[in-house]
Amino acid sequence: MAMAPSRKEDSNVSKDEVIGYHKGSLNTLLAERNELLKIVQITESLIQAHAKALQDLGVKIEGDEKKK
Repeated sequence: MAMAPSRKEDSNVSKDEVIGYHKGSLNTLLAERNELLKIVQITESLIQAHAKALQDLGVKIEGDEKKK
């Protein structure tokens, strides 16, 4: 994992480079978060589909699954 330049190294790196580093990091992290949200939505959809199928088969669902 890349890390931001330390305070000691800041004097050797221009302000624009540091700004670019942080902007690039934010863009990458935002894209990763969006992909993670897609995975969570797909997983939730599959959970709901399986829960509905079980209910249709007469299986009573209790616990965390019922909270949704």
